[in-house]
This record gives sequence, structure tokens and C-alpha cells, in this order.
Amino acid sequence: MVSGGSAIRGSRVGSGPMGEQDRGFQAERVQISYWDAAGNETVRSFAANVPDEDIPETIDSPSTGLPAGRNKENPPSVSKLEPYKTHLAYVKERRSDDEAAELLDEALVQLRTRRGTVTS
Repeated sequence: MVSGGSAIRGSRVGSGPMGEQDRGFQAERVQISYWDAAGNETVRSFAANVPDEDIPETIDSPSTGLPAGRNKENPPSVSKLEPYKTHLAYVKERRSDDEAAELLDEALVQLRTRRGTVTS
């Protein structure tokens, strides 16, 4: 026969029918609504004694991941993401060989002057 503590199997030690809210320790809460650009509302709760300047103006909406603000009529705009560039777009942005050689020479001169040995 195996005997252990006095807890009933499967129960947590110290848990009972009364939580903090039942004993009166729960702080009063204020609920604030945030809206994102898609029109979704997110409600967050803050302690009533928190100053208004400590409550954030914008949050990330959990449903869409977009920024959400407290102003329903003018929610934060969706950030403009740069589209994925193809390899061809990167090739078009490359510098010519002459410009690349000039940049390399400038970098080498700066490196040598920092080290104290100037060689041309």
C-alpha cells in the first residue's frame, strides 16, 4: 500500500473554492476598447488606479496582427510593406563595376588611415 500526502488525487494543493476575487483582493478594473483598420474591436482591462498616460494608445490586434488604436473613427493605418524583391530587381539595383571599384578604394583608404599605415 502506498501512502502519500493528504491531498486528493488529481487536486492541486492549496486550491479551494475561494480565490482572490472571493476574498476581496481583486482590484477594480477599467475596460478600454481598441479598433484596428479592419474594424475589429479588442477590449483590454487595466487597473482603475492606473494613470491614463500609462495606458497605451495603440496595441497589436490579436485577431489580425494589425495596429489597433483607441479612436474608433480613425484607427491606425496599415503599415506599407515593401513587396518581395526578385533576383532581377536586385540585379537592376547593382552598381556598375567602376562605381564598385571606387567604393572599394574609398573603403580601403579609410581602413588604412584608421590603422595608421597609408599605402597607395
